[in-house]
Amino acid sequence: MLDHEKQILDHEKTIAQLKEQNKVNGIWTDEEIVKLEKKLQQLKNQVYSQLSPWERVGICRHPERPRSIDYIKNICENFTEIFGDRLFRDDPAIVAGLGVIQGQKFVIIAQEKGCDTESRLYRNFGMPHPEGYRKALRAMKLAEKFTLPVLSLLDTPGAYPGLTAEERGQGSAIATNLLEMANLKTPIVVLLIGEGCSGGALGMGIGDVIGMLEHAYYSVISPEGCASILWRDAAKNEEAAKMLKMQSEDLLAFDVIDAIIPEPQGGAHHDPKIVYEDVKKFISKETKKLSKVSCEDLLEKRYQKFRKLGAFTVQQTEA
Repeated sequence: MLDHEKQILDHEKTIAQLKEQNKVNGIWTDEEIVKLEKKLQQLKNQVYSQLSPWERVGICRHPERPRSIDYIKNICENFTEIFGDRLFRDDPAIVAGLGVIQGQKFVIIAQEKGCDTESRLYRNFGMPHPEGYRKALRAMKLAEKFTLPVLSLLDTPGAYPGLTAEERGQGSAIATNLLEMANLKTPIVVLLIGEGCSGGALGMGIGDVIGMLEHAYYSVISPEGCASILWRDAAKNEEAAKMLKMQSEDLLAFDVIDAIIPEPQGGAHHDPKIVYEDVKKFISKETKKLSKVSCEDLLEKRYQKFRKLGAFTVQQTEA
């Protein structure tokens, strides 16, 4: 239960209890129950329309929020996973394979956090090692070879920062992916479904079209990391989340992303089926558009898309 939802859940429990009592005593009329339900909906509208950036981070990290594997299972007619980077080992934090979405074949690469303690440990909480990025690149090269579009699902708190990852070339693996994705001769659709932190997300985030779920976030650093660096105070998380401008509407205004996919009231975990359908429509629509663009134009537009990020103005002052 998220802090901002406590009042909502209390009202829901009260209404549920009254309905149970009515089965025995019938004290409350149907009209009174309907009034209480209307007040509940008004409360939801009020709470969810006034969410702070930090509260939206809580929604993004909700343990019941759909993960990459959930999306793959629900938007693909079939999916065949591939494993390993052909250099060191397989990285469970990255899921890669061949899938079919509404009759269109895709190469899918996705960052997977896991859904319970056992799977989170197995997936390293969605923090990829170098071999994970190399596995993703291996899959993308297959897509280029067979002229298949790439679908990249982003959901990571960041690349694994441990010594073993650094020993095996974490920075080099991410940098190589940036270069290779920029020059990949096939369409790339990127979708942020949860956390998109730092180079860990960007290492799989170069694309022709970048979509983002309403309550996902995309940032150079997590709010906690920002607070610890700028203020050395974990209590500043909320202020950091506000300053980072990492929510979907901010990023759309900055041209960092191209589209926002709405979520059900309260977040994707409240009604995942609606989100799966909307995601499926977004992917199919954008893929059809990209399929009509020549390879040369595709690469040029991709280059220009990222070249213009971080635009700034220079104001000259008199000496």
